[in-house]
Amino acid sequence: MKPEASKTLKAGWRRVRFGDVVRQCKEKVDPETSGLNRYVAGDHMDTDDLRLRRWGEIGSGYLGPAFHMRFKPGHVLYGSRRTYLRKVALADFDGICANTTFVLEPKDPEQLLPEFLPLLMQTDSFNEFSVKSSKGSVNPYINFSDLAKFELALPSLDVQRRLVDIFDALENIAESLRNATASATTLKAALAEKTFPVSEVRTLLEGATLYQGRSLARLGEVASLQVGFPFKSAEYAPHGDRLLRGSNVGVNRLIWDSAVTSYWPSDRRSEVIDYVLNAGDVVIAMDRPFIAEGFKIARISEFDLPALLLQRVGRFQLSNEITSDYLWAFLHSESFKWQLQRMQKGTDLPHISRFDIEGTIIPILTLEEQSAVADQFSSIESSEVQLLRRLDISRAQKKNALKELVAREASSVQ
Repeated sequence: MKPEASKTLKAGWRRVRFGDVVRQCKEKVDPETSGLNRYVAGDHMDTDDLRLRRWGEIGSGYLGPAFHMRFKPGHVLYGSRRTYLRKVALADFDGICANTTFVLEPKDPEQLLPEFLPLLMQTDSFNEFSVKSSKGSVNPYINFSDLAKFELALPSLDVQRRLVDIFDALENIAESLRNATASATTLKAALAEKTFPVSEVRTLLEGATLYQGRSLARLGEVASLQVGFPFKSAEYAPHGDRLLRGSNVGVNRLIWDSAVTSYWPSDRRSEVIDYVLNAGDVVIAMDRPFIAEGFKIARISEFDLPALLLQRVGRFQLSNEITSDYLWAFLHSESFKWQLQRMQKGTDLPHISRFDIEGTIIPILTLEEQSAVADQFSSIESSEVQLLRRLDISRAQKKNALKELVAREASSVQ
């Protein structure tokens, strides 16, 4: 957020470094004796969302030695790992987090309002600095000592209050859209559960010979999963065909941020023609498939092309006995997710295999019955998608407004 060279700061503004006005809180506690009930992990924080909507309960399982940093209401939490995910949250309850989540507060609230701090940390310039200053490649991280060097233009308290009021109003609009989206998601989940009840699969697994319900089959009998090609990172290109990796697969969407996107030379596409993705393909992340936001599956659109399928990401290939829309509805069911979670292996890097996915149990319906289910599901999902788009627009408006308002307020052209 450094002002352009041709501009000077308005009266009441001053140039500072992040570490001049912000400190890292390092109060350590023992989770078991702290008297606190909640903990926040990295997966509990959402990209570009200041609110903590999820948390874990202390005592529900082993947290590990890293979870000993206390935070209080008003503290800002910042995910220092993979900072391109832009995880900044404003705590509104007491709890603990891991030492990889920075607990931050203003050094002097008479210079920097606590409510203004998280807005500064959501700016593009802050994020770009954090990503650029991070170390490591597989799981990049930043130290607070490096973050403290970020330079910014700090407004007067009156301007800070005015900007906070503006963005509170924008956040209220976004929150209304989130609530509407959550309602659509709940309705979609209810339809999926009605069509693919978990109890049905449990009954079959507990006693196949006693099962007397409708016809069920292994998913592999009507669809197969193609696993991606092991492209060599040494042969990646600065541009070309995008490589669809696990980090690019989000929940019902693909993520093509520059920090997580790699390329393959377009003139070598013919060498890997079997791994060229097509619009309409359904893909699934096989490493860390379950995250706090949900289950990592997506559909390929024209916008995503050209792209190639990388290892540890799977593409469904369908027989003429199942439709893509019916499969999509099944993949959103608790039945499918419950089955996979039972088979998921590993703790540091949870993963599932092609055989796990193809081994899940799915109801066998006629194509006409599949179409009826898919139509209902698609209708609800269409409303959900429209709301999500409006929410994305709202987020973009907030980001642009922050950038424009702060720049306009801070600078005076000479």
